[in-house]
Amino acid sequence: MTGIPLLVACLAAGIFAARMLAQPARLARGISWWVLRIALPALVLSLLPRLTFERSLWFLVAAMWLVFLGGWAVAAIAGARCGWPRARIGAVALTAGLGNTAFTGYPLIGALRGTQALPYAAVADQLGCFIALATGGVLVASWYGSERAHAGALIRRILLFPPFLACIAGFVAGQLGGWPAWFDQVLRILGATLSPLALLAIGLQLHWRIDATRLRAVGIGLGWKLLAAPLLVWMFGIATGARDLPLTVGVLQAAMGPMVSATILAEERGLDAAVGHAMLAAGVLASLVTVPVIDALLGAPR
Repeated sequence: MTGIPLLVACLAAGIFAARMLAQPARLARGISWWVLRIALPALVLSLLPRLTFERSLWFLVAAMWLVFLGGWAVAAIAGARCGWPRARIGAVALTAGLGNTAFTGYPLIGALRGTQALPYAAVADQLGCFIALATGGVLVASWYGSERAHAGALIRRILLFPPFLACIAGFVAGQLGGWPAWFDQVLRILGATLSPLALLAIGLQLHWRIDATRLRAVGIGLGWKLLAAPLLVWMFGIATGARDLPLTVGVLQAAMGPMVSATILAEERGLDAAVGHAMLAAGVLASLVTVPVIDALLGAPR
């Protein structure tokens, strides 16, 4: 679990740097550009060609979409009842619906279930969360963002979103035998910068003091992401006959804290950045406790 202390350290470094730099927001915007347009596509291009597809893995993909759609529904219903502005609804929908299934998911699941569980974690991450981000996430961010877009513009934003293009290229590369070794190494190096830099950018803009209405939104969003979503995925798995590691990994990936890239996307599209940042910081830290507890409750063979 060496990746977890690194994430916490990068977040703390960003918080510290924000108090030392004259214009931390400007630096954060530059870092965010790199995360969404370079690091995330590179990671997708590196990992997707390695995946092997089996019919039995459908549950892992369906589980991640269930979490995403459920998070969107929770945000929309709570927003309507509480009178949230559209930007807050969108921020909660993104951060409650998309989990950090890579940079906290991989190390946590590897530590809790062993290396044999990691291929299943990768399927949930790459074919589930990342594709949900590149399609549904862009749709949510554009729909609730500061610049409302018509249907044609929404489709263009999805099709031209760099991680979405990387998904297509990664699938094609996988069918053709993968990338040359030297190019794959470059992709790995670029992709490895994603989570540390993204958390640094979040730390540069993180404000711990938020008003009561935003705090309520964070509580509702994390209640779904950390507790209700994994429970619903478990019930869905039992009902559909999922079992063993696919069921266990699907539940654990559903329980991960909010996705770093989703938070960056929310800010870029003009959504409620304060809510997104608070969801990410609190959710990642809380998931280090809640995910092992859920793992213990599942009690599946290791």
